[in-house]
Amino acid sequence: MQWDIKMGREQDFSEFVVREFAPRLMQLGIEPNEVLYTMYGEGPQMLTIGAVESPERLQDILQSPGWKKLHDKLLTYVTNYSQKVVPDNGRNFQL
Repeated sequence: MQWDIKMGREQDFSEFVVREFAPRLMQLGIEPNEVLYTMYGEGPQMLTIGAVESPERLQDILQSPGWKKLHDKLLTYVTNYSQKVVPDNGRNFQL
């Protein structure tokens, strides 16, 4: 997943990520692997990688009400959001 944080929402975004986004990702079954923050240069400001054990499990998560609620709340803090699902060396699937 990648996005840019909305101007003026940085503090609120940080609190949301620590208190709600990361814990709920794990509750849903997405294990956060990496979070990259771009301070200078081009590209998305944030890049987050999370792993799930199977494509079927990931589809279940992405279609769940819990994911929809969490995703909708994330979008109140960010712009230019996009996500991509890719296999992780055949062991896991990443979002």
